[in-house]
Amino acid sequence: MASPANSVPDTQLGLTNDEIALLRHHQQAAASTAGGSSSRAASRASSQGLLLLDGSSLAALGRHFDRLMQQIQARLDYLAEQSQMVAQQQYDRAGNAIALADSEIARFHDILRQIDELEVDFDRIRHIRDIVRSYRQRVEEMEQQMEHSGSSSRHRHRHHGESSGSSGRRHHRH
Repeated sequence: MASPANSVPDTQLGLTNDEIALLRHHQQAAASTAGGSSSRAASRASSQGLLLLDGSSLAALGRHFDRLMQQIQARLDYLAEQSQMVAQQQYDRAGNAIALADSEIARFHDILRQIDELEVDFDRIRHIRDIVRSYRQRVEEMEQQMEHSGSSSRHRHRHHGESSGSSGRRHHRH
């Protein structure tokens, strides 16, 4: 059993309950990898809620935490690299989306410009069409007047010719 002279209760280290549980777990893990009598003593002390204060136990625990910190740092570096890759991919996608949106906006503006041009052309053509219809209507009215006056004058001419012919004949007969 560990002697109280070279150990301290882990509850007096100013750690939270979670940190105490973590310390106990890693003290046992460090003891199992170190081997030897001091590691058995550290493991026993950890199970009793004590931290051994001898140099070899503390050195083994320190090395264990150094390795653990290196592993955590390597994992952090890897995750930071992965997050940077994800951020870059999202940035690229966003850039592509922006470029696509810009292209679609330009296309939309071109369509609107074409619509405006066609509306102007439509208005011009409608105006010209209305003028042409107006002239066509006038021409048709004039043709009808001419046709009507032409048939009236032909009718008058025939009638006048018949009357003059018959009156002339009458004059000749008499």
